[in-house]
Amino acid sequence: MNRDDEAVSPVIATVLLLAITVLLTSMVFVMMSTTLDNVEKADPKATISVRALSNGYHVVSITSIDQSLDPSKVEWSIVNQTGQSLKEHYGFVDDSDVYGTVGSNISFHDRDAGWSVTKGDYFVLNCELIECNNGDHIFQLVDKGSNTILATIKLPTTN
Repeated sequence: MNRDDEAVSPVIATVLLLAITVLLTSMVFVMMSTTLDNVEKADPKATISVRALSNGYHVVSITSIDQSLDPSKVEWSIVNQTGQSLKEHYGFVDDSDVYGTVGSNISFHDRDAGWSVTKGDYFVLNCELIECNNGDHIFQLVDKGSNTILATIKLPTTN
């Protein structure tokens, strides 16, 4: 008896090896191309609202924001719009005398305690003491990561 011990012809073996090589190469290419894409995020956008309280305080709430932000990269400022538009008070959200403090002239309260600036977080401003309750001031948030003005709002007068 004549036995043929070859399981696959050499031509079929070569085609199979080439097909496996092409398949593996394409899988590696697809995986690497998705990880190497440098997709830039869109600049963040936010809206804020302000409420003047009868005790001279103002509460500035973040009513919407499309991405959570690092508090160390978000700058707040109170700008006097009379004359040369001077920043009278400013700092970053994570400043130790602002973030989570109670009773200071300017404080930031992180509602979800997630160490991020998100919807529902708010600032409390003692406008009577820092004299921003005469209608000439604006409150502004700036994302320093993208150098984008997130939101600006006029601080109302209080009686």
